[in-house]
Amino acid sequence: MSAANSDALVFFGATGDLAYKKIFPALQAMVKRGTLAIPVIGVAKSGWGLPQLQERMRDSVEKHGGIDAGAFSKLSSLLRYVDGEYADAATFKALKRELGGAQRPAFYLAIPPLLFGKVVEQLGAAGCTSAEARVIVEKPFGRDLETASALNRILLGTFEEEHIFRIDHYLGKRPVHNLQYFRYTNPIQESIWNRQYVESIQMTMAESFGVEGRGAFYDQTGAIRDVIQNHLFQVLSSLIMEPPARTDSESLRDEKVKVLKSIPPLRATDVVRGQFRGYRSERGVAPDSQVETFAAVRLEIDNWRWQGVPVFIRAGKSLAVTCTEVVARLKFPPTIFPGVPRANHLRFRFSPVRQIAFGLNVMDEQETGAGQTVELLASERAGANERDAYERVLTDALTGDRTLFAREDYVEEAWRIVDPILEPRTPVYSYEPGSWGPREAAAGRLAGSGRRELTGGRAQPSRKRCDYDRHSVTAACDQHDPHAFHRCGAGS
Repeated sequence: MSAANSDALVFFGATGDLAYKKIFPALQAMVKRGTLAIPVIGVAKSGWGLPQLQERMRDSVEKHGGIDAGAFSKLSSLLRYVDGEYADAATFKALKRELGGAQRPAFYLAIPPLLFGKVVEQLGAAGCTSAEARVIVEKPFGRDLETASALNRILLGTFEEEHIFRIDHYLGKRPVHNLQYFRYTNPIQESIWNRQYVESIQMTMAESFGVEGRGAFYDQTGAIRDVIQNHLFQVLSSLIMEPPARTDSESLRDEKVKVLKSIPPLRATDVVRGQFRGYRSERGVAPDSQVETFAAVRLEIDNWRWQGVPVFIRAGKSLAVTCTEVVARLKFPPTIFPGVPRANHLRFRFSPVRQIAFGLNVMDEQETGAGQTVELLASERAGANERDAYERVLTDALTGDRTLFAREDYVEEAWRIVDPILEPRTPVYSYEPGSWGPREAAAGRLAGSGRRELTGGRAQPSRKRCDYDRHSVTAACDQHDPHAFHRCGAGS
């Protein structure tokens, strides 16, 4: 039986940065597409009234996509505002009045996790939470396994699991959404997608910018909590999960949880942590901070399909470029020609351009038998009518589609994996802004990996730079060469 649509949307943190940059533009897009026609109630403590919130919403959409006159006018007519402290019962009595006869409200907690418990408790005490009410929760969902479990207990004290929507907006991005479709509709990938053919999987999320004024937040978070435990684990589980029995949300999420259950907890020897020079001078950052702005980890997947295939994940700020991609390096074929064959690869790039590429060997121009690597490349640009990630996940939450949201057991399994490496017991290596991170991350420091696995193949000292993947940011990152990315054509 399909879930009923929500009949009101309440979002806490209405005057905050997330609302300004993401939520208001998404709401206008939803109105324009015809998927939002219910009251939208903002809640915050700012001393404002509705006119000031409407003006901030106007400024938000002007700077983030532009105003659509018709859609903005309708959104303005749907907007309500409640001003008050989250600890004050009067705030929630006023919210109850604004909700009127709504039976299936959705409460979006776009606020720090420390406030989740207080807000949920007040919602229950004020009688705002009916049996069909939903709660939408922003990341980070806890700081570790213990705090995530505690947050789950708080939410489950008021809401049923089927009414809890834990947002990871990364799953709303079209290239990520496309991973499963591409795999299950193209036998060419599925036929090689196992330990018989894949030698290693490498994921890279490189950002050329720093913490952008969010030093206080980032110094309590770090790269592992910020993107690896959530965004990149979600991408990994989508990429390597078993085919689901059905395409309903529970069948899909069951398979993702199975992936995480097959990954042992990380050890100190499975991680290299780094911090860009100048980070400690950022506002809000401790002068002796040991928080990582770069992390490289090695995972093992202990199941029948992937046992023995290492997974390497890199993520960092102030790196040479901004780019996110996955590269699966295939095993080497037997050698019958004079030259040494390169490893084939399958590459998914999510940003800044969208690409799916197969790296293959062809005869070199001189026909010496040495060969050369080429890519069969499919590239796509964002369409004018494409849904933004926040538009997609908010639309799904209001219609009750849980596919793109993390379940309780998924969240706790993800924290179980990274829990042992969260505390700064391993060294934090310094690296220069604009580089590829600390050299230790490219020098085989990860547990049992060595240079062979980090470059996705057996050692071949005679190979020229980047020849195993001329278009991959992963190749440049392995070589630790800030010029290799552009020299090898990855900027295209």
